[in-house]
Amino acid sequence: MPQYRRENLSDEAFEMLGERFRALAEPMRLRLIYALMEGERTVSELVEETGGLQANISKHLKLLLDVGVVGRRKQGLNAYYRISDPTIFELCDLVCGSIQDQLESNLDRFSKTS
Repeated sequence: MPQYRRENLSDEAFEMLGERFRALAEPMRLRLIYALMEGERTVSELVEETGGLQANISKHLKLLLDVGVVGRRKQGLNAYYRISDPTIFELCDLVCGSIQDQLESNLDRFSKTS
């Protein structure tokens, strides 16, 4: 069984944890995080990269900003977004690796039954 760190969390910490996971439960927000893993982007760049609509992207970025996943800086007329919580990189590596393993396993099972 893998080792993990178990902390005694307060009710407030569980609330914050729930907010963070709710924020990560939306595919477009995950696409935005994925795009930001390569560095800072403007809203326009994120619209182009994700294929989303500007208003929708802005809404998702605000939510990610509110829960502390991304940060923002203004420069002239542009707002630049970046990952502000480096644990997101670890979380994505862990979960993406697990999902990739599951998809490959499902593909193997499918190809053996065909």
